[in-house]
Amino acid sequence: MELVFHSLQCPTLLINLEVVSHIENPYLLSSDNILDAPTSFWGKLKHLGPGFILSASIVGSGELIATTTLGAKAGFVTLWIILVSCVVKVALQLEFGKHAILNGETAIASFNKLPGPRFGKGHWTIWTILILMIVKFTQVGGIIGGVAIAGNIFLPQLSVTTWAAVVALSVALLVFKGYYQLIEKMSIVMIALFTLLTFTSLYFLQDTSYALTWAEISSGFRFELPAAAVAVAIGAFGITGVGGDEIIHYTYWCIEKGYAQYTGVNDGTEEWERRAKGWINVMKLDAIIAMIVYTVMTGAFYLLGAAVLHEAGTVPEGYGMLETLSSIYTETLGEGAKTVFLAGAVIVLFSTLFSALAAWTRQYTDMFSQVGFIDFVNQEQRMRTIGILSFVLPAGWMLLFLFVKLPVAMVIFGGIITSVILLLIIYVAFEFRYRQTPEAFKPTMSGDISLWISMIVILMIAVYGIVKII
Repeated sequence: MELVFHSLQCPTLLINLEVVSHIENPYLLSSDNILDAPTSFWGKLKHLGPGFILSASIVGSGELIATTTLGAKAGFVTLWIILVSCVVKVALQLEFGKHAILNGETAIASFNKLPGPRFGKGHWTIWTILILMIVKFTQVGGIIGGVAIAGNIFLPQLSVTTWAAVVALSVALLVFKGYYQLIEKMSIVMIALFTLLTFTSLYFLQDTSYALTWAEISSGFRFELPAAAVAVAIGAFGITGVGGDEIIHYTYWCIEKGYAQYTGVNDGTEEWERRAKGWINVMKLDAIIAMIVYTVMTGAFYLLGAAVLHEAGTVPEGYGMLETLSSIYTETLGEGAKTVFLAGAVIVLFSTLFSALAAWTRQYTDMFSQVGFIDFVNQEQRMRTIGILSFVLPAGWMLLFLFVKLPVAMVIFGGIITSVILLLIIYVAFEFRYRQTPEAFKPTMSGDISLWISMIVILMIAVYGIVKII
């Protein structure tokens, strides 16, 4: 049975993500599953989902940890980089999603068809991504650490080490067995409550000595980047909004949602072109609505971090990370909010961990396929490899956390690597747009402008960050 998401965690929406039962293998295109795309707004809403899966993997590491840490370190002045990070990458995400719908293939499979040097059966981009994703173990290891630390606060009789093992094993079992519906329904409720708590805290902040002023908020749009905050800012830029690896992951969710299957095999007919354009429009709405949701959430997290933590001179770090983060709630809502915050943090971080593992297992399986170890399109081989990786990857993340023991630094470092992956994503998006997109699907002038703005801004921030760090 194909591992698929049955529902989606989202603070404001419940999106049906169930893949239609007659699509036995979403990665094997067939003419049996073609379906016209809805044309009405409400009809399109029923088919949203892939973008919100990415949101689930953003909230824990991006918003809860990286965003508040940057706010604590830099104050309000780097608010711009967080908001730009959320908005600017969507154009790249849309280019990858469109390519997946038109060709019915994942991003990794597309990488292996690019021109350029190859090592064995794999294109150089495949090997580069493989290496970078191994380095990114630090980021997810930091998330395991965050959940383990929260568990230790709730139940100190179990050590952080024991909690890390419990967390790694439980997320492995959930992804291995495919218990998506249970965990996501729980997460919908808890993330909604956690988001409500965040905005409530932001509201009551105005009745405290940390009250926000328009002058403070406007200072965040002077496009300044303090030298002391460059590393954190580049890391936060990489993992707030959709990251480079999450853009790759988006193609799996677009395919498993059925967009490519509903479009069908390109037979050169006007009917195929009409279906493809219809499902691309659905995909665009999915990405844009998800972007609006996580941008608003990110902004709220950042303002709390800048207002409370920066003013107090505290920065989340080490095993005291969650204790420090909880102060953005206790300072405005009282000590009673700490327990609620910790419970919400556990759910948010675990949800991120769960979503990340579901995507990573697919990506690694796909990369192994491209270098000749297995056949990703073969459902039996794909599911067997995903099952094995469901245990191998969390074990690696856990061991790395237990060795480093610096969850915040691990997450920020992973974000820096994600920014590097974004540079590779720019190259591939350029190839897709100018060398592989059929004439009928060329973007409008506004679409091209958005894509170029996205690429230029990412390059500028990456180069600026490298120069500052050096």
